[in-house]
Amino acid sequence: MVDTTAPTDWRKLREFSAIDLTRSFILSWHAEPQTLLIDIDVFLTDEHPFYEKPRPAEKVCIRPAIIEFPFCDDIAIGDGAPGSIAEAIERLGHGAIEGICRHDDGRYELNGEFGTVFVAAERPLLRLKGP
Repeated sequence: MVDTTAPTDWRKLREFSAIDLTRSFILSWHAEPQTLLIDIDVFLTDEHPFYEKPRPAEKVCIRPAIIEFPFCDDIAIGDGAPGSIAEAIERLGHGAIEGICRHDDGRYELNGEFGTVFVAAERPLLRLKGP
C-alpha cells in the first residue's frame, strides 16, 4: 500500500503562525548537542503579536530570529552525502526559504536557495531575538 498522505505545509504549523517564511531569509546554520539552530531574518505579518509598523525605508516587518529544532537526531541534505550533523551544516549555505513541511514520519523538509534539507527532530521553536 502506498502512503498518499501529503506533508503538512508550514502554514498549518502553529510554530509559524503570523509569519511568511517565503519572505524570510536563512543567515546561518549551527549545531549544538542534539539541537539544530537556524539564524533567520523572519517576515512578520501584521497578525503577529510582535509586529511593528515598519519605518518608511523598511516597508515590511523583518525581525532576527532563530528556528530551533530540539532533539535533532539527523540531518540529510538533498545531495545525500553521508556525514555527521556538523559536517552536513558546514555544506549548507544561506538564502531565501521556499517552504518547510512536516512529513508523517516526523521529519521536517526545508527547501530554498540552500537546497533541500531533511531534519529528524522534535517540533521546531521560533524564537525572536531581542532588540
